[in-house]
Amino acid sequence: MPTPKFHHPRRRSCHRDLGRRYSRSGRSEGFTLIEVLIVVVIIAILMAILALSGSGILTRHRLNIAQDEVYRGIQMAQRQAQQQRQDWQFSIRDLNPPVQWAVHPMSTLPADAVWHNIDPRVRLDPESTLALAGGVRRVRFNYRGAVRNPPLGRVTLSSRDGGRLKRCVFVSTLLGALRKSTEKPTPREGKYCY
Repeated sequence: MPTPKFHHPRRRSCHRDLGRRYSRSGRSEGFTLIEVLIVVVIIAILMAILALSGSGILTRHRLNIAQDEVYRGIQMAQRQAQQQRQDWQFSIRDLNPPVQWAVHPMSTLPADAVWHNIDPRVRLDPESTLALAGGVRRVRFNYRGAVRNPPLGRVTLSSRDGGRLKRCVFVSTLLGALRKSTEKPTPREGKYCY
């Protein structure tokens, strides 16, 4: 007959109580399944709200970067015209996606220019009013840095995902003055970026 194994009474109670805590009143402490589920649902709701507001922040950031690129590109064309003492052109096109821009002498065809890509989630908005020729919008500067051929105009950028956010760059005087703007709540002459 086999001999029974000896079990220490204190050890058995420790094993049974492993992972549980008891309050002074003797009740088990911890979270119920319902409490855990409520916390998970609250966290999920907060994450959804954060994701929605975060996507707006990211879109705004992308548009601001694209606006800065266009602004610097137009300034570069103006500076090159003054430094090289010849006519230069800023060109921009939407290949759906990406939007591309180039700075080149007017003697260079836009097709032969070096094009720079803008974030593929940004599009050239229909509110853009720079002169259009062959699918390329452009502004030309003479050797003094002044706009060579009016009309003046704007480049308006918006998100390919939709929404009302817009960023624009204006060539606002014949002398080549530039300014930036953002979307407004009400349109002026049918345009929201002015």
